Amino acid sequence: MILVKISNPSSVVASRIGRFFAKLTPSGFDQNKVEEAFIKQLVEQMAAQGIQGEVASVEGIDLYNKTIKVEEKIQIGRYRMI
Repeated sequence: MILVKISNPSSVVASRIGRFFAKLTPSGFDQNKVEEAFIKQLVEQMAAQGIQGEVASVEGIDLYNKTIKVEEKIQIGRYRMI
């Protein structure tokens, strides 16, 4: 299993739409949009390489350096099969 944490979603959105408009969007929106785009590209690349599996965006798990923090409630946001 591979765990990926995107730690700069606001910066990514700002680089695409501009800093002014990025300040008008909530950070949760930024996180969702970046995760959605990342998962789409990841699935496309993995499928092109013949890799089969599953990809999910999960709330309730966080990665801090070398420690994984798991909250009481874990919820799947986006899910794609490859």
